[in-house]
Amino acid sequence: MNQSGVPSVQNSGKVAISHTSSRASMIFDIKALLKGKVLVANVLPVFAGFWLALYFTGSSFADNWGIFWLTMIGSTMIIAGALVINNWYDVDIDTVMDRTKHRPTVTGNFSLKTVLWTGIILTVLGFILMFFTRFEAVIYSFIGWFTYVVLYTMWSKRRYTLNTVIGSISGAVTPMIGWTAIDSGFHIVPIIMFLILFIFQMPHTFAVAMKKCEEYRAAKVAMLPVVHGFEMTKRQMVVYIACLLPLPFYLGSLGTTFVAIATIMNIGWLVVSIYGLFTKNDLKWAHVMFLYSVNYVTLLFLLMIVVTLPVFQ
Repeated sequence: MNQSGVPSVQNSGKVAISHTSSRASMIFDIKALLKGKVLVANVLPVFAGFWLALYFTGSSFADNWGIFWLTMIGSTMIIAGALVINNWYDVDIDTVMDRTKHRPTVTGNFSLKTVLWTGIILTVLGFILMFFTRFEAVIYSFIGWFTYVVLYTMWSKRRYTLNTVIGSISGAVTPMIGWTAIDSGFHIVPIIMFLILFIFQMPHTFAVAMKKCEEYRAAKVAMLPVVHGFEMTKRQMVVYIACLLPLPFYLGSLGTTFVAIATIMNIGWLVVSIYGLFTKNDLKWAHVMFLYSVNYVTLLFLLMIVVTLPVFQ
């Protein structure tokens, strides 16, 4: 404040910067708590499942507008609740690992009690919304939540390399949630979508585990590269990716364009994975595999939506 008692421009600027920095920090903490990128990656298949269910049942989007919002908001809250509880439970691991040590549970920006209750409330509210869709969608939502929170986070993650398989189930049910909000899940399309996501997550997670192997080792997390080494991990990645090859052909109802592009993407990923058996720079190769996997699943599910848009019919 200057001699006239009026706040100086310099001090006002400092206050504004402080407020801006505080808001940015809060937004960063919330995104970290909700694992923003993971949340979005799980919501996209929910939408894809819902969209394809409308397409294959000949239902109108306009007639199911209310169900759409209930499904999307409800499933997003359930997924967010699971991710928040995972952050609460894994705070000891996150403290050790470089890539997670800035999460608000580690820094203390959010109390653990607040984080736990946030996860519980998001989960409960999400299930309440899902109960206004179809009961089958509720069942798949529960399978995803229970598998991730209890079977993966609390039971297997620290004990068994099987944790990757268990964790993949929780991510793979997301299109089933969207589809069953409209129709029965006993249909070849949502089943293949489930299988694609389940298989994709194995090499994707292995690539992450290879990149962060020493961090997982320090945190005593039983990831495959930590327990059995890179060579076995790379061989398993090749096997899983090879298992993706026949799956697009079961989705012939989406058209030749989809099958062709999906097959090309699968072959490309398989070639990159086989190259890893001969490379000497495992970490660089693992990073390439990670990037390929992220783009692969995003493009594949967006493609499912694009080829079923009315303009393409």
